[in-house]
Amino acid sequence: MIGVVIPAHNEENHIAVCLTSALFAATHPALTGHPVSVVVVLDDCADQTKQIVSAYGVTGIEISFQNVGKARATGADHMLAADAKWLAFTDADAVVPHDWLARQVEFKADAACGTVEVDSWNSHGELVRSKHMELYQFIENHRHIHGANLGLSAEADRNAGGFQHLTAHEDVHLVADLKRVGAHIVWTATNPLITSARKDYKSREGFGEYLVNLGVSLLGLPALDPQVSAGVSL
Repeated sequence: MIGVVIPAHNEENHIAVCLTSALFAATHPALTGHPVSVVVVLDDCADQTKQIVSAYGVTGIEISFQNVGKARATGADHMLAADAKWLAFTDADAVVPHDWLARQVEFKADAACGTVEVDSWNSHGELVRSKHMELYQFIENHRHIHGANLGLSAEADRNAGGFQHLTAHEDVHLVADLKRVGAHIVWTATNPLITSARKDYKSREGFGEYLVNLGVSLLGLPALDPQVSAGVSL
């Protein structure tokens, strides 16, 4: 079984499109014989996210930590308890392609790190888009790490200790732990997903804040936080 984990904190404006894409990815013909289960970890949601998830017939787990690392870990534990053999992680404001899961599992690796593309640059402008495109590697064997496009085997998750309960960079730390235990990691650009470039991002020091900082730096102003990166490994 393949388990898809989606953390969400007040994502009523995005979760429906995300779930539609994830459920469609679960129907890919290459996954025949691999049942797919989706869970949304509802982290301190005060809007209609829970109701939308329920309307899609998807399991929702309620927590109240506002901690993306703990949310991903909670979802992973739920899937492992259901005997999932592969764990796929994305974000509530992402849209995954139809072959997203199929590409992850066909590598037969311990983990697969994918790339992301931006849905719209309207809120950032051409200068930020151009600089991002200059810096980002849309190639095989890139070294970008995104919790929104990450998959790993259940065995690799257990060996590496799973997601740490961090409010930021939980994905980078997990990949570092995977390297530490000698996991076979595939760095692929063949299953990119679409992510939001919104400025009202929910996770500090993540991709959304990186884009904001990129714009700030192009204007010659100090970054919001110098620790923010574009999903590059430690």
